[in-house]
Amino acid sequence: MARDIGFAVIGLGMGMHHCRAIKDAPGARLVAVCDLDEERLQLAAEEYDCKSYSNFHDLLEDDQVEVVNIATPSGKHAEIGIPVAAAGKHIIVEKPADISTARIDELMAAGQRNKVRIAGVFQARFKPLNKRIRQVIKEGRMGHLIGVHGHLPWYRLQSYFEGRHGTWKGTWEMDGGGSLMNQGIHTMDLLQWFGGPVEAVMGMFGVFGHQIEAEDQTVALLRFKSGALGTLYTTTCCYPGFDQRITLFGTEGSIIKEEGELISWKLQDDSEGREEEELMRLYGSEKNSGEAVDPMAVSFDGHTQIVGDMVEAILQDRAPVIGLDSARHAVEIINAVYEAARSGKEVKVGDS
Repeated sequence: MARDIGFAVIGLGMGMHHCRAIKDAPGARLVAVCDLDEERLQLAAEEYDCKSYSNFHDLLEDDQVEVVNIATPSGKHAEIGIPVAAAGKHIIVEKPADISTARIDELMAAGQRNKVRIAGVFQARFKPLNKRIRQVIKEGRMGHLIGVHGHLPWYRLQSYFEGRHGTWKGTWEMDGGGSLMNQGIHTMDLLQWFGGPVEAVMGMFGVFGHQIEAEDQTVALLRFKSGALGTLYTTTCCYPGFDQRITLFGTEGSIIKEEGELISWKLQDDSEGREEEELMRLYGSEKNSGEAVDPMAVSFDGHTQIVGDMVEAILQDRAPVIGLDSARHAVEIINAVYEAARSGKEVKVGDS
């Protein structure tokens, strides 16, 4: 009988979703939580009947902890993750893996040195509809992709960026940006997961509806290595907040989806529409998840699958499905968009 794997969570904002995911994932056991906020720490420890640490270095001495989920402010991910890896603990790190590729590379190197597994959090890749879309693209059933477009018209109150746990958001130093790096990174990841690596970008950004340092609205033009062109629009100013929309155009088909709801599935090799009918029945009526309006409404089912994947990776001695090498490219693209917007020029991805 396979043993349970002991997990700990550092950072109890979004980290509370990680706690629920660990509780629900087969083979996972929540051993401890860690946060600087004593009130949040004790509430989580009581809710999940686990140990609590206010200093993560103390947590690393706990032999029952085999995996650490890092859900701190984005600009602290590698800073915390490197000593976690040095302690021999496996890691699940929230998006983005960090706000610069240089820091992500340092974290990857620490994982390799210490022979620990590190997984990134892009839970949308686990959604059945997204997996089906990627399969269709990989099989060539859409022909050559020519258009890969993402639209994220979300809304956040000014209070989201304020208070004890909000002031790091929308800053360059800790958040790495605003609507693009924080909220839009999941959409960017899906675009590159569907369309392949991005070669060059152009962009514009600004602050339109909040009192924050970084942007709250960004428009990006994307040129994929495959030759496809794409766009990404992100904002946290769009009252009252609407669902993410992804549109994919190929020479032999088109697919449109909003969050988990399929809007259109038109492929030339499905001329009788049987596949379309099946998929519309499966995915054509999902309601708004609420995440467009409420950041804490994010479903933790994808997180549960990421935790379960880490359990299996440890027991089967394999790499996680979403390793840092896979999670790195979205950050690389986003930073290139920011550089392009500042310079007013096209920027090759990897040169920013």
